[in-house]
Amino acid sequence: MSFHHKPNKYVKNVTIKVQHLERSLRYYREVIGFQVLEETTTTAKLTTDGENNILTLVQPENPLPKERRATGLYHFAILVPRRSDLANIVFHLIDKGIRIGSSDHLVSEALYLNDPDGNGIEIYVDRDPKTWSWKNEEVMMTVDPLDFKDLLQAGNPEETWNGLPDGTLMGHIHLHVSRLDEAEEFYVKGLGYDIVNRFGDQALFISSGKYHHHIALNTWAGVGVPSPPKNSAGLDSFTIDLPDETVKDQVVSRLEKIGARVTEENEKVVTTDPSGNRIQLEYK
Repeated sequence: MSFHHKPNKYVKNVTIKVQHLERSLRYYREVIGFQVLEETTTTAKLTTDGENNILTLVQPENPLPKERRATGLYHFAILVPRRSDLANIVFHLIDKGIRIGSSDHLVSEALYLNDPDGNGIEIYVDRDPKTWSWKNEEVMMTVDPLDFKDLLQAGNPEETWNGLPDGTLMGHIHLHVSRLDEAEEFYVKGLGYDIVNRFGDQALFISSGKYHHHIALNTWAGVGVPSPPKNSAGLDSFTIDLPDETVKDQVVSRLEKIGARVTEENEKVVTTDPSGNRIQLEYK
């Protein structure tokens, strides 16, 4: 999983807003399999190894339901280290009676579900990068049916479920944006990501270090859709880990050149993309 280590620019944490923290905590612990690292009356930091916070839940004041036709979160994607882990998660979800979607993307095998607020979740495992097919700097990805029979042979239905395994990471984030051309300028010219796949004029997949994607952007909620209310369920922010302060300075300079607002505090850069998606850049 070297794609999620320096010098790559990878998504380290996603913070989502929920309407009822207690309800969401129960879901993320019992269904998804997170552990609680820290908790207050309105926030919870979640982990899989007892040390690293990869998902944060926030209950805003006067919370509203998630907006369907707005920018923000399409899904965040949890990357498990082994195919057997994904298979065992399927057994666990079947045992819980949870309905899921699924797909074979060639580069990965993925499960899809929604939390109680409608926040999209992907749980996936990567195939060996040596098997990924690249042509003209683009990686081939598909939305094929997942072969559950073959996948489940890698797991053990008798194994006791102990939650998400150690080594689980925030693999990527997929966002609804208002306009794809504006998003491309921000994420490619500004943040410095590489385009690795174009899905017509509707979606864009970008990455660092030739990963299949650290961030995906789409206009499937509608071209020109607005940002959601600040107190609605959905995306609060996400954090990208930068390699070092030199790269941070380069990123800040590029963002300012394209007119993006940038602030800095406590070794973090805070900015917002043209669709209102808030991003924190760490460079420790």
